[in-house]
Amino acid sequence: MKKYLAFDVGGTSVKYAVVNEENASSSSNKFKTPDTLDQMYLEMEKVVHNYSNVEGIALSMPGAVDSDGGIIYGSSAIDYIHGPNIKEDLKQRLNKDVEFENDANCAALAEVWKGVACHENDCCFIVSGTGIGGAVIKDRHVHHGNALHGGEFGYMIMRYDQDEKRYYTWSDDGSTVAVTKRVAKELGVDYHTLDGKEVFDQADNNEVYKKYVDEYYRTLAMGIYNLQYAYDPSMIIIGGAISSRSDLLDKVNEQLDIIFSQLTHAHVRPNIKVCQFGNDANLIGATYHYIQRH
Repeated sequence: MKKYLAFDVGGTSVKYAVVNEENASSSSNKFKTPDTLDQMYLEMEKVVHNYSNVEGIALSMPGAVDSDGGIIYGSSAIDYIHGPNIKEDLKQRLNKDVEFENDANCAALAEVWKGVACHENDCCFIVSGTGIGGAVIKDRHVHHGNALHGGEFGYMIMRYDQDEKRYYTWSDDGSTVAVTKRVAKELGVDYHTLDGKEVFDQADNNEVYKKYVDEYYRTLAMGIYNLQYAYDPSMIIIGGAISSRSDLLDKVNEQLDIIFSQLTHAHVRPNIKVCQFGNDANLIGATYHYIQRH
Protein backbone atom coordinates (compact mmCIF):
# COMPACT_ATOMS: atom_id res chain seq x y z
CA MET A 1 0.00 0.00 0.00
CA LYS A 2 1.30 3.41 -0.99
CA LYS A 3 2.16 5.91 1.73
CA TYR A 4 2.49 9.69 1.52
CA LEU A 5 4.06 12.27 3.78
CA ALA A 6 1.66 15.16 4.36
CA PHE A 7 2.49 18.60 5.78
CA ASP A 8 -0.03 21.15 7.07
CA VAL A 9 1.72 24.53 7.07
CA GLY A 10 0.17 27.05 9.47
CA GLY A 11 1.10 30.42 10.91
CA THR A 12 2.43 29.05 14.22
CA SER A 13 3.32 25.42 13.49
CA VAL A 14 3.80 22.88 10.71
CA LYS A 15 2.11 19.53 11.33
CA TYR A 16 3.06 16.36 9.50
CA ALA A 17 2.03 12.71 9.32
CA VAL A 18 2.26 9.67 7.08
CA VAL A 19 -1.07 8.94 5.37
CA ASN A 20 -1.79 5.85 3.26
CA GLU A 21 -4.26 5.22 0.43
CA GLU A 22 -6.96 4.18 2.88
CA ASN A 23 -6.61 7.40 4.89
CA ALA A 24 -4.98 5.62 7.82
CA SER A 25 -2.43 8.03 9.23
CA SER A 26 0.33 7.90 11.78
CA SER A 27 -0.07 10.19 14.77
CA SER A 28 0.87 13.68 13.64
CA ASN A 29 3.96 15.54 14.82
CA LYS A 30 4.83 19.19 14.38
CA PHE A 31 7.58 21.77 14.39
CA LYS A 32 7.40 25.53 14.95
CA THR A 33 6.84 27.50 11.77
CA PRO A 34 10.32 28.76 10.81
CA ASP A 35 11.19 32.42 10.26
CA THR A 36 12.53 31.96 6.72
CA LEU A 37 11.81 29.81 3.69
CA ASP A 38 15.28 28.23 3.78
CA GLN A 39 14.69 27.16 7.38
CA MET A 40 11.33 25.71 6.33
CA TYR A 41 13.01 23.68 3.60
CA LEU A 42 15.67 22.41 6.04
CA GLU A 43 13.05 21.32 8.59
CA MET A 44 11.11 19.48 5.91
CA GLU A 45 14.28 17.79 4.68
CA LYS A 46 14.92 16.49 8.21
CA VAL A 47 11.41 15.04 8.40
CA VAL A 48 11.55 13.45 4.93
CA HIS A 49 14.90 11.84 5.81
CA ASN A 50 13.06 9.82 8.48
CA TYR A 51 10.34 8.68 6.06
CA SER A 52 12.26 7.72 2.95
CA ASN A 53 9.75 4.99 1.97
CA VAL A 54 6.91 7.40 1.12
CA GLU A 55 5.58 7.74 -2.42
CA GLY A 56 5.45 11.53 -2.42
CA ILE A 57 4.97 14.75 -0.47
CA ALA A 58 1.59 16.44 -0.02
CA LEU A 59 1.27 19.95 1.40
CA SER A 60 -1.62 22.04 2.73
CA MET A 61 -0.73 25.74 2.50
CA PRO A 62 -2.39 29.10 3.20
CA GLY A 63 -2.92 31.61 0.40
CA ALA A 64 -4.01 31.45 -3.24
CA VAL A 65 -2.22 28.26 -4.25
CA ASP A 66 -1.48 27.60 -7.92
CA SER A 67 -1.21 23.83 -7.78
CA ASP A 68 -0.02 23.59 -11.39
CA GLY A 69 2.48 26.44 -11.46
CA GLY A 70 3.85 25.82 -7.97
CA ILE A 71 3.52 29.42 -6.73
CA ILE A 72 1.38 30.77 -3.87
CA TYR A 73 -0.23 34.13 -4.57
CA GLY A 74 -2.20 36.43 -2.28
CA SER A 75 -1.17 36.92 1.34
CA SER A 76 -1.12 34.96 4.58
CA ALA A 77 0.44 34.93 8.03
CA ILE A 78 3.65 33.50 6.45
CA ASP A 79 4.94 36.23 4.15
CA TYR A 80 7.89 34.31 2.72
CA ILE A 81 5.85 31.55 1.04
CA HIS A 82 4.40 34.01 -1.49
CA GLY A 83 6.41 34.32 -4.68
CA PRO A 84 8.98 31.49 -4.80
CA ASN A 85 8.23 28.28 -6.70
CA ILE A 86 7.98 26.14 -3.58
CA LYS A 87 6.74 23.08 -5.43
CA GLU A 88 9.77 22.99 -7.75
CA ASP A 89 12.21 23.85 -4.94
CA LEU A 90 10.96 20.98 -2.78
CA LYS A 91 10.96 18.48 -5.65
CA GLN A 92 14.65 19.20 -6.24
CA ARG A 93 15.60 19.24 -2.55
CA LEU A 94 13.61 16.18 -1.48
CA ASN A 95 13.93 14.11 -4.66
CA LYS A 96 10.24 13.25 -4.40
CA ASP A 97 7.10 14.25 -6.26
CA VAL A 98 5.42 17.19 -4.50
CA GLU A 99 1.83 18.45 -4.68
CA PHE A 100 0.25 21.28 -2.72
CA GLU A 101 -3.15 22.86 -2.27
CA ASN A 102 -4.84 25.64 -0.30
CA ASP A 103 -5.68 24.70 3.31
CA ALA A 104 -9.45 25.28 3.09
CA ASN A 105 -9.54 23.28 -0.14
CA CYS A 106 -7.67 20.47 1.62
CA ALA A 107 -10.21 20.43 4.45
CA ALA A 108 -12.98 20.13 1.85
CA LEU A 109 -11.17 17.33 -0.01
CA ALA A 110 -10.84 15.37 3.24
CA GLU A 111 -14.64 15.35 3.55
CA VAL A 112 -15.04 14.36 -0.11
CA TRP A 113 -12.53 11.53 0.19
CA LYS A 114 -13.48 9.84 3.46
CA GLY A 115 -15.84 12.19 5.32
CA VAL A 116 -19.46 13.36 5.26
CA ALA A 117 -19.33 14.15 1.51
CA CYS A 118 -17.79 10.83 0.41
CA HIS A 119 -20.83 10.06 -1.77
CA GLU A 120 -21.20 13.59 -3.19
CA ASN A 121 -19.88 15.01 -6.46
CA ASP A 122 -20.68 18.72 -6.08
CA CYS A 123 -20.55 20.46 -2.71
CA CYS A 124 -19.51 23.64 -0.92
CA PHE A 125 -17.36 23.81 2.19
CA ILE A 126 -17.59 26.80 4.54
CA VAL A 127 -14.86 27.55 7.07
CA SER A 128 -16.14 29.83 9.84
CA GLY A 129 -13.56 31.18 12.26
CA THR A 130 -11.68 34.47 12.49
CA GLY A 131 -13.02 35.11 8.98
CA ILE A 132 -15.03 33.17 6.42
CA GLY A 133 -13.32 30.94 3.88
CA GLY A 134 -14.26 27.86 1.99
CA ALA A 135 -14.08 25.72 -1.11
CA VAL A 136 -16.14 24.76 -4.13
CA ILE A 137 -16.01 21.09 -5.13
CA LYS A 138 -17.06 20.14 -8.67
CA ASP A 139 -17.00 16.47 -9.75
CA ARG A 140 -15.04 15.68 -6.56
CA HIS A 141 -12.24 18.10 -7.51
CA VAL A 142 -11.54 21.63 -6.26
CA HIS A 143 -12.88 24.38 -8.51
CA HIS A 144 -10.15 27.03 -8.26
CA GLY A 145 -11.70 29.66 -10.52
CA ASN A 146 -10.05 32.01 -12.99
CA ALA A 147 -8.13 34.00 -10.34
CA LEU A 148 -7.73 31.15 -7.81
CA HIS A 149 -10.48 32.68 -5.68
CA GLY A 150 -13.09 29.95 -6.00
CA GLY A 151 -14.57 29.37 -2.54
CA GLU A 152 -13.53 32.73 -1.09
CA PHE A 153 -17.03 33.21 0.31
CA GLY A 154 -15.82 35.74 2.88
CA TYR A 155 -15.72 38.39 0.12
CA MET A 156 -19.46 38.07 -0.55
CA ILE A 157 -21.35 41.27 0.28
CA MET A 158 -23.99 40.53 2.91
CA ARG A 159 -25.15 43.99 3.99
CA TYR A 160 -25.13 47.68 3.07
CA ASP A 161 -25.30 50.24 5.89
CA GLN A 162 -27.24 53.27 4.63
CA ASP A 163 -26.02 55.55 7.44
CA GLU A 164 -22.36 54.62 7.04
CA LYS A 165 -22.58 54.33 3.24
CA ARG A 166 -20.56 51.16 3.60
CA TYR A 167 -20.72 47.58 2.34
CA TYR A 168 -20.11 44.70 4.73
CA THR A 169 -18.82 41.29 3.64
CA TRP A 170 -19.59 37.88 5.08
CA SER A 171 -16.26 37.95 6.92
CA ASP A 172 -17.10 41.38 8.35
CA ASP A 173 -20.50 40.34 9.61
CA GLY A 174 -20.46 36.57 9.89
CA SER A 175 -17.25 35.48 11.57
CA THR A 176 -17.08 34.43 15.21
CA VAL A 177 -14.60 37.25 15.83
CA ALA A 178 -17.15 39.73 14.45
CA VAL A 179 -19.63 38.54 17.09
CA THR A 180 -17.16 39.15 19.91
CA LYS A 181 -16.21 42.60 18.57
CA ARG A 182 -19.84 43.70 18.32
CA VAL A 183 -20.65 42.46 21.81
CA ALA A 184 -17.61 44.29 23.18
CA LYS A 185 -18.58 47.52 21.41
CA GLU A 186 -22.11 47.46 22.83
CA LEU A 187 -20.86 46.63 26.33
CA GLY A 188 -18.09 49.24 26.11
CA VAL A 189 -15.25 46.80 26.82
CA ASP A 190 -12.08 45.69 25.03
CA TYR A 191 -12.99 42.71 22.87
CA HIS A 192 -9.76 40.94 23.87
CA THR A 193 -11.24 40.58 27.35
CA LEU A 194 -14.13 38.51 26.00
CA ASP A 195 -14.04 34.77 25.37
CA GLY A 196 -15.81 34.03 22.09
CA LYS A 197 -16.79 30.54 23.19
CA GLU A 198 -18.36 31.92 26.36
CA VAL A 199 -20.34 34.48 24.34
CA PHE A 200 -21.93 31.62 22.39
CA ASP A 201 -22.31 29.35 25.44
CA GLN A 202 -24.05 32.03 27.51
CA ALA A 203 -26.17 33.56 24.73
CA ASP A 204 -29.43 32.36 26.27
CA ASN A 205 -28.54 34.06 29.57
CA ASN A 206 -27.36 37.42 28.25
CA GLU A 207 -29.44 39.70 26.00
CA VAL A 208 -26.46 41.38 24.35
CA TYR A 209 -24.74 38.04 23.69
CA LYS A 210 -27.97 36.60 22.26
CA LYS A 211 -28.55 39.59 19.98
CA TYR A 212 -25.27 39.11 18.15
CA VAL A 213 -25.12 35.31 18.30
CA ASP A 214 -28.55 35.21 16.66
CA GLU A 215 -27.25 37.64 14.04
CA TYR A 216 -24.30 35.32 13.42
CA TYR A 217 -26.59 32.36 12.71
CA ARG A 218 -28.85 34.55 10.57
CA THR A 219 -25.89 35.66 8.45
CA LEU A 220 -24.61 32.07 8.18
CA ALA A 221 -28.05 30.89 7.04
CA MET A 222 -28.23 33.72 4.47
CA GLY A 223 -24.83 32.78 3.08
CA ILE A 224 -25.79 29.10 2.88
CA TYR A 225 -29.08 29.97 1.16
CA ASN A 226 -27.23 32.14 -1.40
CA LEU A 227 -24.66 29.42 -2.11
CA GLN A 228 -27.43 26.87 -2.62
CA TYR A 229 -29.07 28.97 -5.30
CA ALA A 230 -25.82 30.19 -6.88
CA TYR A 231 -24.21 26.75 -7.29
CA ASP A 232 -26.92 24.21 -6.38
CA PRO A 233 -24.60 21.76 -4.57
CA SER A 234 -25.91 18.47 -3.18
CA MET A 235 -24.34 19.29 0.19
CA ILE A 236 -22.96 22.29 2.10
CA ILE A 237 -20.46 21.44 4.85
CA ILE A 238 -19.56 23.71 7.76
CA GLY A 239 -16.06 23.57 9.20
CA GLY A 240 -13.93 25.72 11.47
CA ALA A 241 -14.09 26.06 15.24
CA ILE A 242 -17.85 26.67 15.19
CA SER A 243 -18.42 23.17 13.81
CA SER A 244 -17.71 21.64 17.22
CA ARG A 245 -20.90 23.18 18.66
CA SER A 246 -23.58 20.55 19.17
CA ASP A 247 -26.39 23.05 18.52
CA LEU A 248 -24.92 24.44 15.26
CA LEU A 249 -27.20 22.66 12.77
CA ASP A 250 -30.31 23.32 14.86
CA LYS A 251 -29.53 27.04 15.05
CA VAL A 252 -28.83 27.35 11.32
CA ASN A 253 -31.95 25.37 10.41
CA GLU A 254 -34.06 27.61 12.67
CA GLN A 255 -32.90 30.61 10.63
CA LEU A 256 -33.45 28.77 7.35
CA ASP A 257 -37.01 27.96 8.49
CA ILE A 258 -37.63 31.71 8.79
CA ILE A 259 -36.09 32.40 5.37
CA PHE A 260 -38.16 29.71 3.65
CA SER A 261 -41.35 30.78 5.44
CA GLN A 262 -40.95 34.22 3.87
CA LEU A 263 -39.53 33.28 0.47
CA THR A 264 -42.29 30.85 -0.41
CA HIS A 265 -41.19 30.54 -4.05
CA ALA A 266 -37.93 28.85 -2.93
CA HIS A 267 -38.23 25.07 -2.67
CA VAL A 268 -34.65 23.77 -2.76
CA ARG A 269 -33.51 23.53 0.85
CA PRO A 270 -29.76 23.20 1.49
CA ASN A 271 -28.49 19.83 2.73
CA ILE A 272 -26.20 21.01 5.55
CA LYS A 273 -23.68 18.86 7.39
CA VAL A 274 -20.95 19.47 9.94
CA CYS A 275 -17.44 18.40 8.95
CA GLN A 276 -16.30 14.97 10.13
CA PHE A 277 -12.59 15.66 10.36
CA GLY A 278 -11.07 18.07 12.84
CA ASN A 279 -7.41 18.84 13.31
CA ASP A 280 -6.11 16.31 10.77
CA ALA A 281 -8.43 17.37 7.94
CA ASN A 282 -5.76 19.32 6.06
CA LEU A 283 -3.29 16.43 6.19
CA ILE A 284 -5.92 14.02 4.88
CA GLY A 285 -7.14 16.39 2.17
CA ALA A 286 -3.64 17.23 0.99
CA THR A 287 -3.00 13.52 0.54
CA TYR A 288 -6.18 13.05 -1.47
CA HIS A 289 -5.20 16.00 -3.65
CA TYR A 290 -1.85 14.28 -4.32
CA ILE A 291 -3.58 11.00 -5.20
CA GLN A 292 -5.99 12.79 -7.56
CA ARG A 293 -3.05 14.26 -9.49
CA HIS A 294 -1.10 11.00 -9.85
